[in-house]
Amino acid sequence: MAIRLTTTLNKISSIPNSDNSIIIRDFYEYMKANSTSENYQNQNLKTMVVLANFLGPGTSFFDIKSKGQIIAFLDTKMRTTDIDPDKKWITTWNDYLWRIKYFLRWFYNQKRKTTEWSRAIATIRLDYS
Repeated sequence: MAIRLTTTLNKISSIPNSDNSIIIRDFYEYMKANSTSENYQNQNLKTMVVLANFLGPGTSFFDIKSKGQIIAFLDTKMRTTDIDPDKKWITTWNDYLWRIKYFLRWFYNQKRKTTEWSRAIATIRLDYS
């Protein structure tokens, strides 16, 4: 059964790092403002929730400094030939990759627009509490 957008949005609040939770909510608002479909929003948000959970409570998106951190996450999607003889995991790996790239481009541009984004997060945190 497919997960609905409302379910995915509820999962954002359970992300262990509150900064990541706020950033993902901002990303959702960005996608809504650009009139993307609910399915597109849902798939991108699900990917970011899984990535944020992988990063854990000690690492925020601000702390991602190398592609190795992203590759470590993507490599969790790899399957052995015993489990996946057709190597369909490659499609999943690539799908996660382009969704993460889309998010990181938005995130990078957002940080450039708001040089004091870290301080702005504290203000936003009060809005979502």
